[in-house]
Amino acid sequence: MTTESNKHDAKGREKAGGGPGNRPQDESLDPFEINFLPQFTEGRGPRKPFVNEFGVTIGDHEYESPQSPLSQWTKDTDPMVMTGDRWVHPFKDIGFRTAENRDYFEKGIAPSASGERFMHPEQNTAYDAENGTSSGEPEA
Repeated sequence: MTTESNKHDAKGREKAGGGPGNRPQDESLDPFEINFLPQFTEGRGPRKPFVNEFGVTIGDHEYESPQSPLSQWTKDTDPMVMTGDRWVHPFKDIGFRTAENRDYFEKGIAPSASGERFMHPEQNTAYDAENGTSSGEPEA
């Protein structure tokens, strides 16, 4: 029987083998890695941690870094600096552990083609560049 104390490593991260729904996972994988189907491993990028253009190591599970824009955030920081693949490890991102991503990358079950579950079709949540606000008003 698995107890709470042996489901997590010394840093509180979930150990490999204890995936969502208690699905078995390859013990050799990093705690945030999943069992990618072979077609999703080709050309994906490095398996080891890497240093991005800001000098921040991605994929080491250390989420605080003096070089990170998050550690130097001011009212003048453009949030766009925190976007893009330079902040996501190709194999070790916690987002891969979601049910939708595991279905896709481990089983080949594609998400809904129309994407309804990821959208808010009854609201316009887009940034309004003209006046710098997000209206949140229903679209006509």
